[in-house]
Amino acid sequence: MMKDSYKRILVVQDISCVGQCSLTVALPILSACGFETAILPSAVLSTHTGGSFSGYTFRDLTDDIPAILAHWQKQSITFDALYTGYLGSTRQVEMVETIMDTLIIPGGVKIVDPAMADNGQLYAGFDENYVAAMRRLCARADIILPNITEAAMLTGLPYSEEQSEDYITELLTGLAGISSAAVVLTGVGFEPDIIGAMSVKGGNAHYYGRHRIPRMFHGTGDVYASAFTGAYLRGHSLHSAAAVAVDFTLAAIENTVDAPEHWYGVRFEPMLPKLIERLNENG
Repeated sequence: MMKDSYKRILVVQDISCVGQCSLTVALPILSACGFETAILPSAVLSTHTGGSFSGYTFRDLTDDIPAILAHWQKQSITFDALYTGYLGSTRQVEMVETIMDTLIIPGGVKIVDPAMADNGQLYAGFDENYVAAMRRLCARADIILPNITEAAMLTGLPYSEEQSEDYITELLTGLAGISSAAVVLTGVGFEPDIIGAMSVKGGNAHYYGRHRIPRMFHGTGDVYASAFTGAYLRGHSLHSAAAVAVDFTLAAIENTVDAPEHWYGVRFEPMLPKLIERLNENG
């Protein structure tokens, strides 16, 4: 983890211009955490693709990325940390591997959210080749942030909606077999009314759960991953950062649950002062 709080972070994922997800979540959260936050957009969409949005625009930026990376290299631009979210293709995964090799400083922290699946299903456009590419990327990360579905697909284990302790242990054992990275497994709930995260590093596991709000909210995975990244890079331990992110995500959901017109995301921005307050506590 980083003790000097002012660092330059590179975030690689898409821009959904409206919808409070991906880079429109990561950039404000990480900036509020006190970091210089650089971005590498993988695609630009007019809105995210969930809920009632239809007819959205989509522009793949894969072909623009090599020139951006070449310019950064020419300018000797480097980054203290890397955080990746949704990557649109195996080619983009390979480009992130190039970034790890060329633009991240020695000892820089590499955090990968293998955003490719949920509710037992791969996202549209992804296949087993993409899963294999993401498995390779996770093997090169310092920390990975899969949800239950992504963990099952990365390990080749069957997806189960019943989250027994034995099943979660099996997933974590499988993840340890493909990567030495620390793991924060999200969406874990051993009881119907509790949901949280299991963080594991060096065989030391810790579960932190809060009460579950029985409704689906778009973008909460990005809110969680961004808050975790901010807390960890500000000096909180893995377990503490995982808990900070659970609490912040729940606060954002609670700030949205009584606003039915706000169906497309969570109102996380008013909760940022609470996150900053937590970050100033000892990890």
